[in-house]
Amino acid sequence: MTDHAQSVMDEARVRANQLIAGAEEQAKEIAGEAYEVKRNLSLYERTLKAVKNQLDGYGDEYIVPTHSLLDDLADEFGHAEAGRELKATRDRVKAMVKNDEAAMCDYVEANRRLTAVRFVVDAFNGKVDSILSTAKHDNFGKLSQQIKDAFLIVNSNGEAFRNARITDQYLAARLDELKWAVIAHELKKKEQEEQRLIKERIREEEKARREYERAIKEATREEEAVQKAIAKLQEQLGKASAEESAKYAAQLQEMQEKLRAAEEKGQRAISMAQQTKAGHVYIISNVGSFGEHVYKIGLTRRLDPLDRVRELGDSSVPFEFDIHALIKSDDAPTLENQLHKHFLLHQVNKVNYRKEFFRCDLSTIRNEVEKLGLQSHWTMLAEATDYRETLAIEKKLAEDPLARERWMQRQLELDPTDGGREELLGVGVGSGVEDEDV
Repeated sequence: MTDHAQSVMDEARVRANQLIAGAEEQAKEIAGEAYEVKRNLSLYERTLKAVKNQLDGYGDEYIVPTHSLLDDLADEFGHAEAGRELKATRDRVKAMVKNDEAAMCDYVEANRRLTAVRFVVDAFNGKVDSILSTAKHDNFGKLSQQIKDAFLIVNSNGEAFRNARITDQYLAARLDELKWAVIAHELKKKEQEEQRLIKERIREEEKARREYERAIKEATREEEAVQKAIAKLQEQLGKASAEESAKYAAQLQEMQEKLRAAEEKGQRAISMAQQTKAGHVYIISNVGSFGEHVYKIGLTRRLDPLDRVRELGDSSVPFEFDIHALIKSDDAPTLENQLHKHFLLHQVNKVNYRKEFFRCDLSTIRNEVEKLGLQSHWTMLAEATDYRETLAIEKKLAEDPLARERWMQRQLELDPTDGGREELLGVGVGSGVEDEDV
């Protein structure tokens, strides 16, 4: 705001205060206390609910200047309906102010009317801009109520300016602005999630690529070492006596088996590297973290798919994942997508379909996999070893104060840099795991 504009605004506020004070004195002289009672009663009735809402608190801090935030948001999503509508609504809001359609009052004299209108518009816009600065993808209801409350309070305060008030049309325009801002934020959130998944896929592909390259190099080194050993054995065999020939022949056969294994390992790594869709679809659970009958269906292209499962069970969840099946596929993304679509109604998160967790019986997943003609080894019960041992320890700690004291003391003595797993109090439970080969 320029110094001149600020000066005009300050003058307007001073003049407005003078007008209010003069009007109050005149009214009191004419009607005395009756006027004061009537005026206050009207004010209290109209603003009680709105003030209560503001006093109860809305829970957000007003930090970002709305103008740049929403204009940038509109530009960012100019390709989508939300961005275009947000820009159009903001332009309409500015036009309504410029065309004197945002507010009205009952002053006849032009300067007084203009001052009063500008005063309430400035007050309302200040509140609304602060509210809009906190817009997110999931808070439309709360913010729309805040704007409606601001509308009531500003209009109630504007009664002192010959009923200076924000128009219903301007309120509707600013609520429209909020609506499209929230929708644009939802689009932004979805795009961020898509970008996160793309980056995760790229990282996974890069890890798989490095793993394939390492496996190919290792296989090549093994082949070279075994070939040298074979050449040496063949030389020794040619010089050996009849008695030594049998020994060297057995060693030679063993080396040839190792050579075939190394060659197969190298070919498998090369084949996996060339097949960009080959990989494993895994079915895993984490009873301690997500409860019973919740399964994650995902994919990995790693040569060792267990590496990916171990990564998922890192410090972000309190317990490790249990593996129920690792299904090898030449087109793992398609298989994963088929299973995700089949179990749509079983999604744990029905807002974000990319979370890949499903609540159902494991047997239903297994049946669907078998219908697709795929064979795999299945573990039908979850070990959940750490979780079940934790439950046993918690029971022991609750029943035995001395054991609780010993356990706490031992925890305080543990080195946080060690493996992290401790057999405490001699508490353990059997896994009862059932394995089946299919």
